[in-house]
Amino acid sequence: MPGRIEDYAAIGNCETMALVGRDGSIDWLGLPRFDSAACFSALLGEPKHGRWLIAPVEEAVNITRRYRGDTMILETVFKTHSGTACVIDFLTRREGVSDLVRIVRGLRGRVVMRTELIVRFEYGSVVPWVSRRGDHRREITAGPDRLSLDTTVSLRGENFRTIGEFELAANEEAAFTLSWSRSYHAAPPAIQARKALVEAEAFWSEWSAQFKAHNEWSKPVMRSLLTLKALSHRETGGIVAAATTSLPEKIGGGRNWDYRFCWLRDATFTLYALLGAGFVAEAKAWRSWLLRAVAGNPNDLQIMYGVAGERRLVEYASVAARLREVGTGPDRQRRCRADTTRRLWRGA
Repeated sequence: MPGRIEDYAAIGNCETMALVGRDGSIDWLGLPRFDSAACFSALLGEPKHGRWLIAPVEEAVNITRRYRGDTMILETVFKTHSGTACVIDFLTRREGVSDLVRIVRGLRGRVVMRTELIVRFEYGSVVPWVSRRGDHRREITAGPDRLSLDTTVSLRGENFRTIGEFELAANEEAAFTLSWSRSYHAAPPAIQARKALVEAEAFWSEWSAQFKAHNEWSKPVMRSLLTLKALSHRETGGIVAAATTSLPEKIGGGRNWDYRFCWLRDATFTLYALLGAGFVAEAKAWRSWLLRAVAGNPNDLQIMYGVAGERRLVEYASVAARLREVGTGPDRQRRCRADTTRRLWRGA
């Protein structure tokens, strides 16, 4: 079963976002874009719908988490009776490639860790083929999607899962990279996990350094700003309302929308926050996105658009167990259009 929503931490690369549970399981991730079909969907169902667990074999007596400085790099520390280990999780990107990197480091004693990778494309419905490359990487492929798993840890296949165990002493490390690319393109070269970590930390630290702390609330404000930045697409300038879909506002309720779109009203609130904190570049990028998205007859203004400004949208609704088109019906568009227009021009 998935954890409580408050027990998940977000990591992102300004193209997509993953949710990591306190137990070390990544239960939500769509690649390569926020609104892509998820390959890890345990958040909406069960582990069999896709997840990636890295955790101690022995039950942890204490689990603590933090972000590394003012970044979107997550550190989860597992303390067991035999030792302590830290799992470092982050997302990065290259041209045409998204990289999910997990580095496990021993801190004290000796800790036996386990990993369980269950990839299920299309929101848990597609079981992929898994094969080995000549460079020892595993390729996980279905349709247009390919994931390349690179690690020195010994792994095996079992019941359509990729699993393994490994032991770490203090100061020892094991690294895993899971790289998404198009299956019909040449496989991307492997990356060095430690180098990717340095580059990711430099990116986020440079961005967050623009914020000038001035009171006791500066740290939580900075954390909120980092999350908002992670929800903005680095290339299109679009800002999504959230990284998830089908999470009801009330348990058992029907308002389980797909928020992985650019809702104009929500994006305007985000801009207020970013501009107030001195982040002007994001506002300029969103304005350019806006002018492209709303081009045409003003009467055709929608309350939301795709990450790149798409108008015909498909919302994934797991509770209804089907896909439904959104943003095309006049009734739904009218509900918030007046308020959206008012907020929109204030933000522009």
